[in-house]
Amino acid sequence: MSICKPLSRRDLAARIARDIPEGWYVNLGIGIPTLIADAIPAGREVILHSENGILGFGPAPAPEAVDPWLINAGKQHVTLNAGGSFFHHADSFAMIRGGHLDLCVLGAFEVAANGDLANWATSAEDSAPAVGGAMDLAVGTPRVWVATEHTTREGAPKLVERCTYPLTAPGVVTRIYTNLAVIDVRHGRFVVTEMIPGLSREALQAQTGVELQFEVPEYA
Repeated sequence: MSICKPLSRRDLAARIARDIPEGWYVNLGIGIPTLIADAIPAGREVILHSENGILGFGPAPAPEAVDPWLINAGKQHVTLNAGGSFFHHADSFAMIRGGHLDLCVLGAFEVAANGDLANWATSAEDSAPAVGGAMDLAVGTPRVWVATEHTTREGAPKLVERCTYPLTAPGVVTRIYTNLAVIDVRHGRFVVTEMIPGLSREALQAQTGVELQFEVPEYA
């Protein structure tokens, strides 16, 4: 059995990027999801959307190439790909609410087995306090993937039977990527489709707040 090493935040973002199909319009939430912009495989066209009014942005710029006026919704500097565009904040949310995106990838404090999502910021000290655009994204996008560490810093599970935080949206999450596993949400159950090398089913279950189903071998 190999040594079990959780994915880093950048490795987790790269793992998600590999699953995004060519041609999809994708919104990236604050936190781990924003790192996906740096990990889109070369030659694959994925059109990235930011709710502050950008369509077609690219990876973070080199320090010497920063445009101070070009930022994403997380206040991070980005680049603009060929054909990219800027528009009013209201037009951006019209795209979201009109169902014109294929996917949004959001962070989460908790995800329930029925797909409920809780990802509100928890204090005034957070960089984007309260819900931000996540509520619109969660209900206006046909696919919601979550990118998160499997547990909190204190070791509490983020994947639970029922969310204890206020909900961002009920029943919207379709897939979860953590630093330990890839988990689909199906018919009110968490189904593990991939685990990091060396991780046992028992070890993953012990860090999860609800019973898991497995479609992977005992050790990945």
